Amino acid sequence: MTAPRIFCAVDTPDLSPALELVKTLSALPLGVKLGLEFFIAQGAAGMEKVRAAAGEGTEIFLDLKLHDIPNTVAGALRAAMRARPDFITLHASGGMEMMKAAQEAAQDVAAKEGVAAPKLLGVTVLTSLDDVALERVGQLAPALEQVERLAVLAEMAGLSGVVCSPHEIAHLRKMVKQPFLLVVPGIRPAGSAAGDQKRVMTPAQAAELGADYLVVGRPITQAQDPQAAARAILESVEKRAA
Repeated sequence: MTAPRIFCAVDTPDLSPALELVKTLSALPLGVKLGLEFFIAQGAAGMEKVRAAAGEGTEIFLDLKLHDIPNTVAGALRAAMRARPDFITLHASGGMEMMKAAQEAAQDVAAKEGVAAPKLLGVTVLTSLDDVALERVGQLAPALEQVERLAVLAEMAGLSGVVCSPHEIAHLRKMVKQPFLLVVPGIRPAGSAAGDQKRVMTPAQAAELGADYLVVGRPITQAQDPQAAARAILESVEKRAA
C-alpha cells in the first residue's frame, strides 16, 4: 500500500505567518493547501511567494470551493489558473453542468498557455456537517448517501477526484475507478481536539482505508513545534503503509 501524500492547510489571510510556516515545513515532503482566507487577501502574487518559500516541486492546493452558475465558475476557474495551482476545489453539489464547465475551462486554458491543467476536486459534504446538520438544511438522506451520490456525479463530469471525510473512504473506493483521487480532511492525530470537525479519523486509519491525500491543518499549524508534528504524522502514515 502506498502512503498518502499530505497537504498542510495554511489557513491564514496574512502573508508573513504563512511564509514562515511554509519555510519551517519546506524540508518535509508536504504539499501546501491555501484556502479562501489567503487567496482573497493575497491573490496570485501571494501564492507565488508561498510557492517560492515551499520549494520547487511542492504541490499547491487552492481550496476555493467554487459554487455558482456554470459560466461564472468557468470564469473564476480561468482567473484562478493564473496562480498555477496544482489542485482546485469546487462544490460537486453545483451540478454536472457546472463541473463540466469548470473542467472544460481548465483544459482550454492549459492548452492555450501550454501549461498543465490543475486537478479539479469535487467537494462532497463538508466535514463540519453531520446527518443532523444536513437535515436542518433540507438534506434528508444520511451524509454517506449524499457523498456517494456527489462522488459518482463528479466522476461522470470528468473531475480528477473528490474531497470526502475519512468515514466515506472505504465506501467510495468500491464505487469509483482508479486513478480517481480521494482527498481527505478531518484528520486528527490520536489525542487531538476535533474542533469544528464532526467526521474525523487519525492519519494512520485514513491511510489504511485508501486515501490518496490527507489534509491536516491545526494539528500542525497550532503545534508548539509544527515541523515535529508534521514529521510525526508523516511517520504514522508511512508505518501503516509499510
